[in-house]
Amino acid sequence: MARDFKLTEEERQQLLPSGKQTTFANRVHWAKTYLGQAGLLEATKHAHFRITDRGRKVLAESPLRIDNEYLSQFAEFIRFRERGRVPEKPLSAQAAEIPVAPLQAQTPDELLRSTVKQIETVLGKELLDRILAAPPAFFERLIVKLLLAMAMAVHRKILGESSANLVMAVSMALLTRMPWGSTGSISRRIMP
Repeated sequence: MARDFKLTEEERQQLLPSGKQTTFANRVHWAKTYLGQAGLLEATKHAHFRITDRGRKVLAESPLRIDNEYLSQFAEFIRFRERGRVPEKPLSAQAAEIPVAPLQAQTPDELLRSTVKQIETVLGKELLDRILAAPPAFFERLIVKLLLAMAMAVHRKILGESSANLVMAVSMALLTRMPWGSTGSISRRIMP
């Protein structure tokens, strides 16, 4: 198939963002799945399939393009696409502002990745808005907790779980004894 589509070696070897499968193999898999769900192909055994009578009729019509929109004329395909679908509600008003590629143009992997990106974008914006609206003392505590979490991750990687827990316990004990630990913010201690 790759030869028929005149794909370059680079195009054949291009990996999905996960790095575990080529984009070409992924697209072929989903095309086979979609054609099967529309009743145009049938599986004969593992990794083998053949065209159905319906598939032959479609080829006889010589459509310019067989895509999700075309396959939507078949009830089986529509049921397949709607299986398990949850009605869409934006996370917030900001979610509606984020452009997402049309559903018909995306494989399930691409749909999942674009949905995750949309959620991350909205959550990131909402989180930043909340942090910026919070008082300075909250921001200071947030930064200290973030730095401790980052240090803990590094210690776990270098020292292992039990040693990292010990380092974290000592760090927390030292931080609570600092002048700002229980009486006020860092900025009030440092700046007049």
